[in-house]
Amino acid sequence: MKQILTVRYGVLKNTADFIASFNSLKKGDQVIVRSNRGIEFGEVVMQVKEIDDNFPVENIGEVLRKATPDDKEKLGKIDNEMVPVEFKFCQKKIKEHKLLMKLASVEHLYGTKKIIFYYLANGRIDFRELVKDLAKEYQARIEMKQIGVRDEARLLADYEHCGRELCCRSYLKNLEPVTMKMAKNQKATLDPSKISGRCGRLMCCLRYEDKVYEELKNSMPKKGSVVKTTKGTGEVVNYDVLQQLVVIEAENGNRQSVSVSEVIDKVREPLRQKGSACEHTCEKDCDGE
Repeated sequence: MKQILTVRYGVLKNTADFIASFNSLKKGDQVIVRSNRGIEFGEVVMQVKEIDDNFPVENIGEVLRKATPDDKEKLGKIDNEMVPVEFKFCQKKIKEHKLLMKLASVEHLYGTKKIIFYYLANGRIDFRELVKDLAKEYQARIEMKQIGVRDEARLLADYEHCGRELCCRSYLKNLEPVTMKMAKNQKATLDPSKISGRCGRLMCCLRYEDKVYEELKNSMPKKGSVVKTTKGTGEVVNYDVLQQLVVIEAENGNRQSVSVSEVIDKVREPLRQKGSACEHTCEKDCDGE
């Protein structure tokens, strides 16, 4: 019986499904696979399902075998001996050709004469002469791949502020946009040094609970609105999204916290003074924070 396995492979920690014609593999096993890039070294991260001979296998890679001690030794030689030399040679040629690019990493595919050079640049780079030099030196297929700062962190960094391995290295496949609004919704500090990841951009983990915070926030009365509660009527001056509490201020100035479930009715919506402006560009549901 064949099975579909999810395998992580490549320096960018790509994950994809591969078909295996044997069922002795388990999570954590190192394997040799055939991807759309060539023969590669990978690690099984999940068994998806067993399939029969009628299952369509177009565009699905193949697990060739479980990695042997010789395979692991060869991989170690590539990573520890060949890649550092290729990196230094490419850096030398970049300087010779005076190219405005920063070399980030080199990936030498395990079982294919193909070398991928990852670089950062602010625009398009004419690296045709560089590729010629690299192809002549290593007699291999050369691919130059431009990446951004988030991919650079995925390639070079290890651990985040939380002490765990970077999400983009361990399991995140797609690096989706993260906005400042997400940090504001979660009442996170807006200090860039505390909410930025190793890449210098907002941390990906701000996305994880954003939908829940957004739903909880939308269920609460906004600041400035006047509400009637079981404890009296007052203006909402603050709130706690997670605990679902609002702080209301009565006409006499007294403040008290009440649960959202204790809000009976909304007397009026928040009032904005004519000509007043928020400190930031308001979005659809901005409440003036």
